[in-house]
Amino acid sequence: MKKLAFKKSFWNSNKDKKDPKPRSKTREWIDALKFAVIVATILKWGLLSAFTIPTPSMEGSLLVGDYLFVSKIHYGPRTPVTPLQVPLTHQKIPILNITSYLDWIQLPSFRLPGFRDVKRNEPVVFNYPGNPSIPGEEDHPVDLKTYYVKRCVAIPGDVLEIKDMQLYINGEVSPNPTFMQISYKVTSKLSINKRVFMRNGIWDVNNLGVNTYYIKGAMAQDIEKLSSIPDIVIEKMSIHPLTGALTTWAPGERQVSIYPDATNLSWNEDNYGPLMIPAKGSTIEINPENILKYGFFIQNYEGLENATIDGQTLSIDGQAVSQYTFNQDYYFMMGDNRHNSIDSRFWGFVPEDHIMGKPMFVWMSIDKNESWIKRIRWSRLFKIIE
Repeated sequence: MKKLAFKKSFWNSNKDKKDPKPRSKTREWIDALKFAVIVATILKWGLLSAFTIPTPSMEGSLLVGDYLFVSKIHYGPRTPVTPLQVPLTHQKIPILNITSYLDWIQLPSFRLPGFRDVKRNEPVVFNYPGNPSIPGEEDHPVDLKTYYVKRCVAIPGDVLEIKDMQLYINGEVSPNPTFMQISYKVTSKLSINKRVFMRNGIWDVNNLGVNTYYIKGAMAQDIEKLSSIPDIVIEKMSIHPLTGALTTWAPGERQVSIYPDATNLSWNEDNYGPLMIPAKGSTIEINPENILKYGFFIQNYEGLENATIDGQTLSIDGQAVSQYTFNQDYYFMMGDNRHNSIDSRFWGFVPEDHIMGKPMFVWMSIDKNESWIKRIRWSRLFKIIE
């Protein structure tokens, strides 16, 4: 009898249970959206991130309006530093244009294992480390600083030098990027129609006056085509940052905006260095020259709580030091459009913890200067980035 009663009670209890209330369509959409945001956030953090090219500093290799996928697994994804952040945003919330994060909590940054290290001469996406001459540029948390893409021309331990626009690494000529561009002044006895420049692959041209033109950036092979025009003179030149006049930077000539200090080093964008790129574990003597070259990065990017520079003296925790050993690797970045790129020549090294990922391919490319039918650059879709 007891067994029968138990069975009856069991079946009645299951029978009396009501079916759960079905979820509304709104609730289903909300749950699906939550899931999509979580998955997209995980993918963006650890696998791939979308990136767009806003400036012509890599023109030739990467065009303004290119949309890239950037791999984070090549060099290893970084753990988040700023957890209090609106998902899938960076610095600002779109449309609202308000800050998308709170820096109340700052976590230590770690890099998970990747496929390999950064290689010399490959494009890299990184967080802009900041310019010591522009207050506030380095105020964002490291994972929320502005993204830049440049070519890594020198890796930790390299000695870099530029002589008459040619890059040298460790005393040897470094191969120039396939699509490298520099600036030129063009003079001719006759007026040159802009379509003539365009037919020769040259698009960014300013008319300076009577039969005189300034090409902001062009590849050597395109300039060679242009040189076939009779009675034309082509000179390598760039724009002086103070006067706005065209100039050819001579060896020993000081350029005011150059890193680390134009008032004490006779360097310019076309004649630069030699400069050793810091490597983790490498040691330098603390002297006036090295304080000039490395002091800013020792103070701001080495994780030191109390590092000060007083004239020619570096002090750590109140003690003057005669040597310093670097805590992380650094890299030197340059744009392929050499005369139209604000890069490491102007703001210094990129610390290893600022490296974000490797650009893989262009998934969309839009030319805003074209009509709506021709805006998509179809030939660039799914182009591998080299």
